[in-house]
Amino acid sequence: MRFDVVTLFPDFFTSALQSGLLGKALAGNIASVGLVNPRDFTTDKHRRVDDEPYGGGVGMVLKPEPIFAAVESLPAEPRREVILLTPQGERMDQGLFRELAAGYDQLVLLCGHYEGFDERVMHLVTREVSLGDFVLTGGEIPALALINGVVRLLPGTVGKAESLTAESFEAGLLDYPHYTRPPVFRDLKVPDVLLSGNHAAIAQWRKDQQIQRTRQRRPDLLKDIETTHQEEGDCL
Repeated sequence: MRFDVVTLFPDFFTSALQSGLLGKALAGNIASVGLVNPRDFTTDKHRRVDDEPYGGGVGMVLKPEPIFAAVESLPAEPRREVILLTPQGERMDQGLFRELAAGYDQLVLLCGHYEGFDERVMHLVTREVSLGDFVLTGGEIPALALINGVVRLLPGTVGKAESLTAESFEAGLLDYPHYTRPPVFRDLKVPDVLLSGNHAAIAQWRKDQQIQRTRQRRPDLLKDIETTHQEEGDCL
């Protein structure tokens, strides 16, 4: 998959794109990330990418010309989404990451700053995505989160693909607790069932823990699941 990030601060991504599984995936050509600076497409001597808003008001607005030029400089894959990172967009979640990983060959990510983009930039945009109901200094952090979330779902990124199906949000539930050696640490013991060798009992314990954790920490998720099961005539 190809990612193209339109950003005024390409250096922001340098370290993150070289680290961990994400760095290995990019080195292995599972995905590629290109960084495009709109400032390189300005035509004035000051290389200005922003200007005062029409109608007055505080802050500056990103001009449309360098953004259009930056996006139009990119090759377009057949299955392409142009995503604006904005608090006004749909909320990022695991379902969105799965959809993007499976359904697209290219994601163009527009990272805003200041008071945002000139509204005419929306003619380039096919989707708006938000990291959450809060405001950051720019779109780079949401863009990096989206890249990370999508790339880890691409075949070959995670060593054991089955591990992707047993983590938080994949079944609509939070993940179960994990333990490793030693069996006792500072009088804190690993649950006996995990040491029993009884795989059926372990599987049931993990499912029970997922439901319990979700009920305690994210009851909204459990409510959605229970509603779905009721509609399907099933029970959780």
